[in-house]
This record gives sequence, structure tokens and C-alpha cells, in this order.
Amino acid sequence: MGERYYTTLRKQILTGMILVPVIPFLLIIGVGYYHFSTSIKENTIASMERIVRDHRDMVASFLRERRADLAFVLAEHGFQELQNPEILSTVFTHLQKESPTFVDLGIFDPQGVLVAYVGPYKLSGKVYKETTWFREVMNKGFFQSDVFLGFRNIPHFVIALSGNHEQQPWVIRATIDTYRFSEIVESIRIGRTGEAYIVNKSGIFQTQRRSGGRFLEHAGEQLHYPDRPNGIRTYVQKDHRDMTFLYATTWIIPHKWLLVVRQDKNDAFAALNKAAWMSLVIAVVSGMGMIFLAIVLSKRIEKRLRITDKEKASLQDQLIRATRLAELGEMAAGFAHEINNPLQVMESDHAYIALILEDMKQKGDFREGEDSQELEQALGQIKKQIRRCARITQSILRFGRQGKPEYKKIDLTTFMPEVVSMIAKKASVNGIELTSTLPEQPLTIHADPGHMQQVLLNLFNNAIYAIVERHGSEGGRLGITGTRTDEGLVEIRVQDNGGGISPENQKKIFSPFFTTKPVGKGTGLGLSVCFGLVENMGGTMEVSSQQGTGTTFTLRFPSR
Repeated sequence: MGERYYTTLRKQILTGMILVPVIPFLLIIGVGYYHFSTSIKENTIASMERIVRDHRDMVASFLRERRADLAFVLAEHGFQELQNPEILSTVFTHLQKESPTFVDLGIFDPQGVLVAYVGPYKLSGKVYKETTWFREVMNKGFFQSDVFLGFRNIPHFVIALSGNHEQQPWVIRATIDTYRFSEIVESIRIGRTGEAYIVNKSGIFQTQRRSGGRFLEHAGEQLHYPDRPNGIRTYVQKDHRDMTFLYATTWIIPHKWLLVVRQDKNDAFAALNKAAWMSLVIAVVSGMGMIFLAIVLSKRIEKRLRITDKEKASLQDQLIRATRLAELGEMAAGFAHEINNPLQVMESDHAYIALILEDMKQKGDFREGEDSQELEQALGQIKKQIRRCARITQSILRFGRQGKPEYKKIDLTTFMPEVVSMIAKKASVNGIELTSTLPEQPLTIHADPGHMQQVLLNLFNNAIYAIVERHGSEGGRLGITGTRTDEGLVEIRVQDNGGGISPENQKKIFSPFFTTKPVGKGTGLGLSVCFGLVENMGGTMEVSSQQGTGTTFTLRFPSR
């Protein structure tokens, strides 16, 4: 498969590994943040509404108490009595004990003349008949003014009540210290930027504002008024400085004085902003972690797929080669069978020629000499080579024989030399010193001769390959040993001085299709098949190896 295939596959895997977890993750983060932010906003607004309500009640209570103080004076003292400076001074002293916000106290006759006064200003004799507050109190019996400058040219507001004296109305009026009153209103604390102030229905400051705003200045912001007298209106908007605030407004005096509480939006929703940043950081870190993990895993999967596809292709090649080897085995067996027939004819002719020569010698027709000796040597060599070919064809026939294994007693002292002879020429050509050590007593095992031959030939050929790879055509040694152990087992050792096998590969050499040989040099089937054959014959197969020293394969079989 081409590089484009793996690149496309890796991108598809990477995309899937990112989108599958990231989309639900983002949905969870989004839904969680939505509900959390909604809860935080609702709690923040509810908390501000509660603070505004409590503050409104406190300020309204303060104003009601000041009105109640004047009503008490009006009920306890008459118009004539309060015109007495000493009595009025005593009454004023009691009022200041009730609340130090009282600045002065004045008594007005029906014509609006200030007939009696206690306070820091010289106002006695002043006429207020044309003032708004005086007309209001004469009509309604009570009046609380907005903050104004008046004759004293100082911001203040007044509370006035009217009474009757001889069917003539008169007025008692008290001035409230606007600075102390403003301190009461400003006393609210919400976070770092929360502040409270009062404006009238025209948006004029009736108290000061900590962030900037003096008495009688315009607030310079669009305020939203509650629909109901005791209602509270909350909203978010920017002020004249383009700063965003969370507002809460409620009436102190319905449609007259409006209590405004506001807090910088970032300050009000600090917990929400913190949670948003934390959510963002968690989302970014988690997303980066998922992407990084997806990249790593997709690369590993791609690498594993490449290896798997390569192994699959190699496996297919190995299976094809194994099939070819099986076919070659069948063909070799056929060739050996076909060769065996002419060998038998040649052996018969050789015997016939030898018989004729013997008759000629007896009759005296065959003269002894140098030519006769060469002829006899040639006949002996022909007989020797015919027998050698016969042994080779018989070995090939046994190796290529198919069908069920035939287990029988095998004497390794005679069986192993036959197998060794099959690779002796190959070892000699590669400069390998071949040694075979067998005891004089028989070493019998119960095994299938063809399978046993296959196992030994595979071990010999592997050893020769390892030796040649390390030593070339000089210095190689291959030893074959057969012994009987103290436990009564027959042990076969195949030992070479090749390059050896690494520890990690020693765990894999008996696995199917594992090979350390280059592509085309090995199928990876030999040792795994041999291991299975040895086990089927009731034996065991072990390997011990050291890199740079050599390898020893040990076979053990029960003795029979």
C-alpha cells in the first residue's frame, strides 16, 4: 500500500479520535458552564436585590423616624409654646439626641414667616410663603423636599409638618444634614466597587456617589425605574464613562426618590469570570491533551498497521514459498524415485560386468596388468557411487514422504551419520569443521525417521548459515553430539560458533514465521515446525545462545 493510503488513514483516525471525545467534552463543558453561569447570575442578582431591599428599608425607616420625631413634637407642644426660644431649644436638643442628622428646627406662622428658629444659621424672620415646600406642606400637611440650596446656599433637604392653632395652620420644619444622610446611604458595601446613592425622578443626585457625583449634579446615566412602588429593577448597562455596571433600583419615596445600587459587572460576576477562565483553561488543557494523545495514538496505530501490513505481505510471500517448498519436496521425492530405477539397472549391469570379469579371470582370458587394475578400480568406484546415490535418494524419499507419521525405534548411532553425510559436503565447501560425537552403545528413541531427519537437517542448515555469516569460509565449527543423560534421556546437541541469538529474539525463535534472516533467505517456519515435531515425538527442544560466541540447540527424547 502506498504512502498516501497511510497518510489518509492516519488523518481519518486522528480526526475521529479528536472529534469523538472532543465534541461530547465541549458539550458537557458548554452545558455545565451555561447552568453554572445562570445559577451564579441568579444568585448574584438575588443577593443584590436582597441588599437593595434591606438598604431601602433602612433608609426609608430613617426618614419615617425623622417624620415621627417631628409629629411627636407637634403633638406634645403648641404653636405658642414652641415660639419660646428656650422651649424650642430644649425640643431641638432632644431631637438631636434621637438623631444627630437634625441640623436645625423652625416654626412658621400661616404667612410663611419663620417666627422661631434653632440652628447655626440666621434665618429668623425669613419669609417662605412663596417657596414650593411651604405651599406643599400647607396643602397636604406633610412635605419632604428634594435637596436644594435655599437661603443658606448649602445642599440640604427639609421635613415639614403642619398643625392648627386657633383654626390657623402653622408649620414645624427640620433640616436634615445631607452629608450625614449621604453617609448612611453610601454605607452599603458590595465587593470592591459596589456603591449606593439616591437620585430624584429627574436624575439629580440627592446624595453623593463614591465613584464621582456631587449633590445636585445630574447622574448622567439612563436609569430604569421600578414599575411598582416596592418593586426592584435589575439590569446591566454602561454609564457615561462606557463602564459596564450591574444596577438595582428601587423607590425610597415612590416617584420621588430613587435608590440606586450598582456594581462593576466584572466585580459583580467575579466568581462567574473565575469559573469561566477555569473552564477555559481546563477545556484548553484537556483539548490539547486529547489532541496530543490522539496524535501519538494515531501514529502508533499507523505504525502498527504498517508493520501488520508488512507482516501480512511477508506472510503471504512465506506461504507461497512454503507451498513451493512442499511442491519441491514432492518433486524431489518423484525425482529420487525416478533416479532410483536407473541406479538399480546400473547396479545390475555393474554386477554383470563384475561377474564376466571374474569368469574371464578363471578361464585365463583376462590378462593381469596395469590396465586390468585400472578397470577393477573403475568398477569399484562405480559401485561406490551407485550406493552413495542410492543412499541419497533413499534419504530424499524419507524426507519427502507424506502421510501420517510412522513411529518406530531409531538407533541414533546409525541414523545421525546418514543425516550428517547429507550436509557434510556443504559444510566442507564453506570451510566448516564438522565433528560428530556418538557413543558406541545404541541410542534408541521412538520417533518418525522422516520427521527426525527434517528436524536435524533444519538445525544443521541454520547452524551453517550462522557460521558463514560470522566467519565466512574460515574458522567455522559445527559439532553434533549424542549422549544418554543421568535421567535416562537421550540428548542431542547441535552446537555452532556463529554470531549467536540476542536475548529478546531467543523468546521468539520458536514462534511461527519469525526469522532473523533477510527477506528471501528464510520463511520463519523451520524452528516452529521443528519444535512441534519434537513435541509430537515426546521430546523437548531448548536453545542457549550468547551473541558473539555461538548457539547450542538441545533435544531430549525418552530412551526406548
